[in-house]
Amino acid sequence: MSPSSSSAPSAARTEYVERLGVPWWYWLAGLAFAGLLAVELWMGAPGLRSWLPFVLLLPATGAALAWLGRIRVAVHDGELWVDDARLPVRFVADAVPLDAAGRREVLGVGSDPLAFMVQRPWIGGAVQVVLDDPADPTPFWVVSTRHPVELAAAIMAARDAG
Repeated sequence: MSPSSSSAPSAARTEYVERLGVPWWYWLAGLAFAGLLAVELWMGAPGLRSWLPFVLLLPATGAALAWLGRIRVAVHDGELWVDDARLPVRFVADAVPLDAAGRREVLGVGSDPLAFMVQRPWIGGAVQVVLDDPADPTPFWVVSTRHPVELAAAIMAARDAG
């Protein structure tokens, strides 16, 4: 899904929704690999058991790929939602869009063991959300996104609107 914007009549409200799904070629490669494995097992088993690998491996591969791509990132009603984690945007000091090199830096040398990170290796971009909450020991969030500039802008617009 792509980012979207809408405005409420009483206040400017920025919406952003994205699903961190796996690329189409992961589906192609995963199902091809499961199919080849099923064919190998099919050739070694006689009778009704020969179809069992197809019945089990192909749906299991599809379920695993769907599970890997289940994470949703959203800015909605003054909160940043990453899967089931929520962050009120009033605690956001800054949102920094990161390209692949910036993400590598933040996750490597610039990492902090207390940071909240949701990363998907097949997504190059990310947003670093710097927090300003004295009661929370988490210094920042790093969230994968295909649209880092749009997500950072939506977070900052939601913070400024609140």
